[in-house]
Amino acid sequence: MQRPTYTHRNTPQASGNVYHPSSHPSSIFSFPTPTSYSAPPQPTQNMLPFATGSASELFKCVVKKPNVVQLEINGEMQSNTRDVSVQFLAELRVYTTVSRHRNICAFLGALENVGMVLEYIEGRTLWDVIKESTSSECKAELTREKKIDFHNQLLDGLTHLHSFGLSHGDLSLLNIQVTWSSDTIKLVDFGRSIASDSIFASPDDDLSAPSYATFIGSPPTPRPPPTSNGRRVEQIHPGTRPFSAPEVLRGECVDPLLADAYGFGMVLACLDLQRHVDVPPWEQRKDKLPKGLLESLDVFKNRCEKYLLRWGERARLQKEDYINPNTAEGIGMEDVAMKD
Repeated sequence: MQRPTYTHRNTPQASGNVYHPSSHPSSIFSFPTPTSYSAPPQPTQNMLPFATGSASELFKCVVKKPNVVQLEINGEMQSNTRDVSVQFLAELRVYTTVSRHRNICAFLGALENVGMVLEYIEGRTLWDVIKESTSSECKAELTREKKIDFHNQLLDGLTHLHSFGLSHGDLSLLNIQVTWSSDTIKLVDFGRSIASDSIFASPDDDLSAPSYATFIGSPPTPRPPPTSNGRRVEQIHPGTRPFSAPEVLRGECVDPLLADAYGFGMVLACLDLQRHVDVPPWEQRKDKLPKGLLESLDVFKNRCEKYLLRWGERARLQKEDYINPNTAEGIGMEDVAMKD
């Protein structure tokens, strides 16, 4: 039987009353009132059911719920409660702000007292794709055309996210899923996402202090906002090595969208070389790259030169940087000539 085809459409999320939850993870999905965490219109319109009946369609999904851990260390109880709250609220902000996009994991709503419901992605990580392409039993070569296709899909998803003033915050080979059926890129895990109009704090700053009374996830408070315009204060935490930008590692990030561009450049380098590129953190903090890294790239040399610069010189991600796979526009033409 022929599988039905679905046409992708960008649909805005449902609007609703803004919900101000408690900062404790167990209270995030307790809904005393209708919230903005409800499902968007027609949440399954771009998904294929895995089974159908006379009166129903069945879809696979992922339920992501907070997991609070407490440990006794040196006689003191330590907990990840606050960090779990911040990450879930940051991820919910992305899913309830950004309109639906084929390269971003779909949000299907939230379950009361449980967690958020996300699209189930039939696929593997981009890191798995790279490993498969270099294995002795490789069945699908990672061609130059396929690398360009992945570049374009990643660029499309990230620039869509950035157009809403939100960063990914933890871009890595493990937070990029690739579907089995069509090699469609899906961005996942937005727990480190940051709004570009926030006030940025170091991970070492204490946001429970009065001057940081309005950090993400805090309940409504009569205390004055940290600045005259009442902007939210958010900490920028390092993500996965080696994809964290040097300024993030130094605790000096002032533009999370540019930090994403650095992570994108490192992903492209790994994709180009078809291996993991490691950079010692003490070297990366100094804006240093492994010796000969850029010179060893065949496909994305020009791109990575723009994205792996110091933050003040680094290029932003733009849809105009799409690479035409037929003309290889945007790639170092000398490299293309060598290949041809």
